[in-house]
Amino acid sequence: MKLLTVAIPCYNSAAYMRKAIDAAAAAGDEVEVLVIDDGSKDDTYEIAKACEKEYPGIVRAIHQENKGHGGAVNTGLSEAQGLYYKVCDSDDWLAYDALMECLQVIRDTLKGPETLDAIVMNYMYDKVGVKKKRVMRYVGNFPENRIFTWKEIEKPLGPQRYVLMHSLVYRTNLLKESGLKLPEHTFYVDNLVAFQPMIYVRTLYYINMTLYRYFIGRDDQSVNEKVMLTRLDQQLRVTRMMIDEYRPDLVKEKNHMEFLVHYMSIMMTVSSVLLMRKGDEESLKAKKELWEYLKKKDLKLYMKLRYNLLGRLMNMPGRAGRLIAVKGYQIVQKFYGFN
Repeated sequence: MKLLTVAIPCYNSAAYMRKAIDAAAAAGDEVEVLVIDDGSKDDTYEIAKACEKEYPGIVRAIHQENKGHGGAVNTGLSEAQGLYYKVCDSDDWLAYDALMECLQVIRDTLKGPETLDAIVMNYMYDKVGVKKKRVMRYVGNFPENRIFTWKEIEKPLGPQRYVLMHSLVYRTNLLKESGLKLPEHTFYVDNLVAFQPMIYVRTLYYINMTLYRYFIGRDDQSVNEKVMLTRLDQQLRVTRMMIDEYRPDLVKEKNHMEFLVHYMSIMMTVSSVLLMRKGDEESLKAKKELWEYLKKKDLKLYMKLRYNLLGRLMNMPGRAGRLIAVKGYQIVQKFYGFN
């Protein structure tokens, strides 16, 4: 029985994908590693096949026509045999000790009466040229080393701290039952992975170990700010999809609602800042339209986001207001080390 599926979407990843594959495969036979070649034009698939031979019964190479990162994650989920599902981008990797602890928690959970929907772990911003790496931890927010519900969360997440796809290991059937299906040929779908299934999560487990090494440093990375400014249409598409997926009728606990609202606040902030950074008339119009879209879709959520601290900052009037908002974001970005 496979306890965990690690899906590694790859596109022209030949130069660096081995590290991600080797790190995941090192956990042994209880893990399956799906290397999804998304129509690469280099030797990605050949390397994936070589790893399949090197790690028989653990690594499986899958080739598909190009569908983008979301399409590769969808393929991994449809092929997954593990009870739990983790996405690892091909330029990132998973730490061995933390991965083994994650597997132990899954084993222990299977012996007990409770169903565990999601495991939360720390992740590290492994940014090139930065000596002191920033680790995103949830100590003081989530109870440690036990299954807990939303009602038991100790302290809401602050503006500087949020749960990304990198933090999460989901129960595979929960992902399927939630109807998760990412858009193809679209960047920034990681946010949908971290948001949409969490609406359906009822039980969690926090392991205070750093599992995910989030590499930041290639000039062509989608999270490079210069690249993001050229793909604002995709950032906005994902943000609108998250607004559409927001289902307050399914949420019963206050802490659960606060978690989802917090995530939406971060997304609206990032989208607004990028549009203001671009600064042309079309981008400023798009920012206004995004907030209007939210208002039309869910007035209650709009009121929460528009009139909290971040919402007020993002909607300060005039050029001076935009400069203050962007500068404030840059200060927070530098202080906390995120991209």
